[in-house]
Amino acid sequence: MQQLPTCGCGGSNRLVFSCSGAADTGELADRGARGIARGGAAQMACLAGLGGQVSGIVASARGAAAVLVVDGCPLDCGRRALELAGCSRIAHLRLSDIGFPKGHSPVTDEAVARVVAAGRQLINDFDKESQT
Repeated sequence: MQQLPTCGCGGSNRLVFSCSGAADTGELADRGARGIARGGAAQMACLAGLGGQVSGIVASARGAAAVLVVDGCPLDCGRRALELAGCSRIAHLRLSDIGFPKGHSPVTDEAVARVVAAGRQLINDFDKESQT
């Protein structure tokens, strides 16, 4: 697995946060984010800790070169939590935008793989854009 560079606060330069809501898409977002992290594209971070204003998590998110948030539905809770914590460099993946409507999206290995692929592409594109 690829070793990710770290920022001065000890976190990864690329982080992924996910919705883990009660609906099928919350589980799908969470499993997708874990797949993104396992593949080395980003380090998974705790959205609850961010919302709870845990200082180390907030500092890591603010200091990250790229932050991907995977939201399960159009409420965009993950993106909003990041914005409230003062993060401005956010790549946002909303599952309904890639064909997974809330309440109608069974969590299958194929669905998780689609979320992982979309998330990896989004954070890689975002990372490249911010370097130019």
